[in-house]
Amino acid sequence: MVNVAVLGYGTVGSGVVEVLNTNKDIIRQKAGEELKVKYVLDLREFEGDPVSEILVHDYDVILKDKDVKIIAEAMGGEEPAYTFTKNALLAGKSVCTSNKELVAKHGAELLEIAKKNNANYFFEASVGGGIPIIRPLNQCLVADEITEISGILNGTTNYILTEMSEKGSAFEDVLKDAQDKGYAERNPEADVEGYDACRKIAILTSLVTGAQVDFEDIHTEGITRITDADFKYAKAMKASVKLLGRSKRIDGKFYSMVAPFLVKADNPLYSVNGVFNGILVHGNMVDDVMFYGQGAGKCPTASAVVSDVVDAAKNLGKNVPVVWSKNKSELGKFEECKSRFFVRMKDKGLDDDQMTTIIEAFGDVLYVKAEGVVDELAFITKEIKEAEFAEQIKRFEDVYSVIRVDF
Repeated sequence: MVNVAVLGYGTVGSGVVEVLNTNKDIIRQKAGEELKVKYVLDLREFEGDPVSEILVHDYDVILKDKDVKIIAEAMGGEEPAYTFTKNALLAGKSVCTSNKELVAKHGAELLEIAKKNNANYFFEASVGGGIPIIRPLNQCLVADEITEISGILNGTTNYILTEMSEKGSAFEDVLKDAQDKGYAERNPEADVEGYDACRKIAILTSLVTGAQVDFEDIHTEGITRITDADFKYAKAMKASVKLLGRSKRIDGKFYSMVAPFLVKADNPLYSVNGVFNGILVHGNMVDDVMFYGQGAGKCPTASAVVSDVVDAAKNLGKNVPVVWSKNKSELGKFEECKSRFFVRMKDKGLDDDQMTTIIEAFGDVLYVKAEGVVDELAFITKEIKEAEFAEQIKRFEDVYSVIRVDF
């Protein structure tokens, strides 16, 4: 028997306990022995819940119990999760987590501590919820040079964009609906401003490069400026608006960003709708590989955590190598990255100066019209460096929207 402790009895933590109990027979078969939840750590009381029999409020009870070999960290946030995880690894206990914030900031350090103490730090659930992506990058795709990762990494924003596209609703209305359904937090900033997706693409890029990528270094834009008019134009172009986290290798360097993109139907991410996530990985040998599924939620995320717990149980006292050093990975400068841009601005009618300035700024452009949109001028630029576009767009007043184009 292998004893497990669960830190945090919120959505994910309670899901971990549920998965371990509900699927205990198949988990025992896969792990080679029974996995038992010995402790659950939480500051709250849960009267009437069977978990109250194993509930503790003092982390030291878990840390000092030599019979506890594996810890499932489902607390979220940086502290006290970082301190608890670090001390567990120093004590030779393996830790499995869904905590993207902690992994993005301290993953390399915690992996190093785990290695020195013959333990493991697993974090499959930190990206993509129940979608397997971390383990494939570490194991299944190690023979490839990964040249691009592009993904819909946040279910909340994808749900909002899907509803806006299908129903023509305003951002504020769909956000409230998402909050009412539990898809969005009361404070949705981390989701709608792209910060959540940024941490996830930072983790994936760190694994691909084998060195630390700080999420603060990644250019990040959210979806708060997307309007119903953008979707009317997208429909006219037979495209869809998606918030993508992406890293692309160009001339030996990775260029990373999080931003809304227009994608067409030939892109596998086009059909990823609702709260689902999709991650497209391109390797120099395997070509394109697509990972799709529930990107969040109690049971999908808990399932990924428990899969790591099983892996940890099969490797007790033995470290599974993960290449991710504390040395900082040098990303390519965002300003030098090239993109095509979809631009909406006020139409000045017969003002020839407007057309002349567009040509001077961007050369030949592709003009776009959308049904039901009036008094606007919209166009798609040729590929242009980010810095150059940022400078040229300053020449125009009344710019309503700018979205990058992935076709």
